[in-house]
Amino acid sequence: MTDNILISYAPATGEEVWRGAHGDVDAAVSRARRAWPAWAGRALANRIELARRFANEVRADTDKISELIANETGKPIWEARTEVDAVIAKVDISVQAYAERTGKKKLDSALQGTAAVRHKPHGVMAVLGPYNFPAHLPNGHMVPALIAGNVVLLKPSEKAPGVSEALIECWRRAGAPDDAIQLVIGGPDEGKALVAHPGVDGVLFTGSAQAGIAINRKLAANPGKIVALEMGGNNPIVVIDTPKVQDAASLIIQSAFTTAGQRCTAARRLVVVDSMYDALMAELLPMAKKLIVGEPFADPQPFMGPVIDNDTAQRLMESFLTLLTAGGKALLPMRRPDSDKPFLTPGIIDTTDMPDRPDVELFGPVLQVIRVPDFDAGIAEANNTRFGLSASLIGGSPDDYGRFWANIRAGIINWNRPTNGASSSAPFGGIGLSGNHRPAAYYAADYCAYPVASTEMDQPRANIGIGLKD
Repeated sequence: MTDNILISYAPATGEEVWRGAHGDVDAAVSRARRAWPAWAGRALANRIELARRFANEVRADTDKISELIANETGKPIWEARTEVDAVIAKVDISVQAYAERTGKKKLDSALQGTAAVRHKPHGVMAVLGPYNFPAHLPNGHMVPALIAGNVVLLKPSEKAPGVSEALIECWRRAGAPDDAIQLVIGGPDEGKALVAHPGVDGVLFTGSAQAGIAINRKLAANPGKIVALEMGGNNPIVVIDTPKVQDAASLIIQSAFTTAGQRCTAARRLVVVDSMYDALMAELLPMAKKLIVGEPFADPQPFMGPVIDNDTAQRLMESFLTLLTAGGKALLPMRRPDSDKPFLTPGIIDTTDMPDRPDVELFGPVLQVIRVPDFDAGIAEANNTRFGLSASLIGGSPDDYGRFWANIRAGIINWNRPTNGASSSAPFGGIGLSGNHRPAAYYAADYCAYPVASTEMDQPRANIGIGLKD
């Protein structure tokens, strides 16, 4: 960042990817407020049609946007393409969710008129996006917000602004009004200004617990502003008895190391019963060693790319060393092959004997292994966190899964599936430090419009039948 110019760099190469001037928050909010009545006044069918044209523009630009995501975040090109696919799919999912969760309802009564429930948009919504999914995650807020009749100010992560600009260009080509969908470039200062601005009616945030808590604290005395927080997790994947050890190891790898561990749903803690420990490690450790770590466009394609920047890589290396010095045992040491670039190899560390395991989200390819004597201890250890986003059980019977589901505190609970890769056709969110009970994905419609109850008659008709003087 130099003066008023923001620059993003490719994690894999260090080369400049994008640059642009910081936005003017006051001016953007002012334009958005003026644009909102006309946008909200459009017919729903018109807003949906425009969103579908946006999806077509993204589809036409799939290769370009995929390459930009890969360059700006470092994720492999195969994974970047799946992110673009999710952006396109979000439109039809959001249309269906709007109709199902915020559709109109009417109940007719001859004497009492009509009882109606409709939904109204909030107004100006600030969307604060993360760097790990710079297209899919902000898009998951924007599309339902726009369909509902809100206008949107998108403040992307300062580490991946170029992808957001590409999305806004697709909206422009689709015919969206300039002031109804705006890009606000900047860093933490611009984000704080949007959160606190009296002209912003809602804040839709995806990012760290630290930043989400700061937003929550800032707006605690302002209940009129809708706030949706998605803040990540210290997610457990619990392994109990199963003959499918190789499959279990594959699920753990997918959960912990996809996107270089930079997913809010990534498995951070592997909780394994003693009876499975040796057999599971015999499969897991060699498999993790084989993972290809490389630049996004390498051939053969890598499983994972770098983390987002050198500062992040350094902090993760320091965190791994801190776990070691506090009593952890390195099962697979995390390495940084090039000190000038943020590539990290997967790190697996047994922290069973650590007296006080830190309950933090290490946002990278670090997996802690915790041995437990039995399933009950595994459930207790899985719940040993202030977070509550995602949890998976590997192995066991349907009855075991029933116990797991009933006792685990999380918003996403899976069986014999990874902790990550949640469906956009289901709600997405957690409890505790993972969210504020406003799940996204299919349930984003809930926080993009508020219900209005009405009773209505064509003509006034009433009388007072009691309590009047003769």
